[in-house]
This record gives sequence, C-alpha cells and structure tokens, in this order.
Amino acid sequence: MYYLEFFDKMHKLLQPSTYLEIGIRNGGSLRLASCRAVGLDPAFNITAEIDGDIALIRTTSDEYFNRPDPLAPTGGKPFEMAFIDGLHLFEFAFRDFINTERYSTPYSVITFDDVLPRSVPEAARQRTAPGAWTGDVYPILEVLREYRPELSIILVDTQPTGLLLVMGLDPQNTILSDNYDEIVARHRHPDPQPVTEDLLDRLTVLPPERVLEAPFWEVLRTARQQQTAVHAQLAASLRASLGPAYAQVPS
Repeated sequence: MYYLEFFDKMHKLLQPSTYLEIGIRNGGSLRLASCRAVGLDPAFNITAEIDGDIALIRTTSDEYFNRPDPLAPTGGKPFEMAFIDGLHLFEFAFRDFINTERYSTPYSVITFDDVLPRSVPEAARQRTAPGAWTGDVYPILEVLREYRPELSIILVDTQPTGLLLVMGLDPQNTILSDNYDEIVARHRHPDPQPVTEDLLDRLTVLPPERVLEAPFWEVLRTARQQQTAVHAQLAASLRASLGPAYAQVPS
C-alpha cells in the first residue's frame, strides 16, 4: 500500500480535530486533512488541489516552535495528529518529535515518514542520487525504544519507505529534550550509515492492512471524546490485536 493511501485511511479512522504537518512540499499529504490543519515548510510549492481549513506557514519547524504560541493557528487546541516529513536528517526529525509531542495530547498520534530505507545509500545523510531518499531518520526507532519504553510504536510496511506510528504520548515528559545532545552524539553517524539488516529486510514491520483493521483507533477516538486516560487501554488493545510482531508494546 502506498503511504498516501494509508494516510488517507488513517485520517478517517482517527478523525482528528487538529492536524500538524512538518514538510508539506507539494501538498499531496496535507490535502488529506479534513480538520483544522497547520502545514510548515520553508519552501513549499503546492501543486495538489487543497480545499480545507488549512494554515500554510512558510517557515522552519524550529522557528515555528520557538514562537510565543505555536498553538495560535488552532485556537489553542493541541495537535491530535501529526506527520513529520521535514528534513531527512536524524537530529531535525528527533527535534521535531520532541516539539510536536509537547503540543499534542495523550491520545494523539505522531507519524514519521521515511523510517525504512531499502538500502544503505538511500539512508545516507548526504543525498547523492535522484529518486527516493530517507536520510538517516531511522535511528529514531532505537531512541524511542531506549528512552521512552512506555510509548506504543508501530512500524508500517507502506511504500516506498515506511511509516512509524507513535502513540501513548506524554506532553509533560522531558527525558528526550534533557538528553538531546547525548542522543544526537550517539546516533548521528557519518556516511555510510550503519543500517541493520533487520530494518532493511523489514522483519519487524506490519502490513498496513493489518494496522488499519486493528481496534486501537476506536480506543484513541473514545479517549479523546471522553477526555480520559488512554495509555493502559491502548497498550491492551495493541497487544490483543497486533501481538508481539510489531515494534513495541509496553507491558
């Protein structure tokens, strides 16, 4: 399944009231939002047909999150769904997650693009050839496993270069920002990148159809509607429906 098809179905399942996209390029994914959406990109070039309640902001994500009120475009409402697809470099994608989680909710979903390179050259920090390029976003998976084991994360085998769904968020958690410099120093490598074989072979990745059919979407929607805690119910739903095959389920 192509990632935009998955993303379209994900919007319909989650039914967010607010959406953030970092790296909007031509608007191909931003146009799928049917709620109040905020799109960030210092050099967007919209060619897709867009018709919705959308704030297009020509700026970097770092500049945006340094503003006095990053939630001003949503009237103060946190982001219930977010897509990180900006600069394909680990330190930027990592920082985007830290900042996005801070302005999300416990029942939000943050999705990374380009986490499953198909070759070592495709994961290079320095782009050297035309075509798909993931950059070195992939270490975010290892970082979240180590530093945030309470998060629920799912690797999805979408084409061309996979998606990573992150749930069970905690906007008050500062462990990633507190250890940002150390984490970047450990996980930013010169090319060629040390991409593991299991990641290249997609051995711990779920088919998109299975993820879309799982019942955890209803758990997230209900928690949002009732403004209730979601972590325990989410983890239980994921364990029951997806089992140990996907990236991580907290105990």
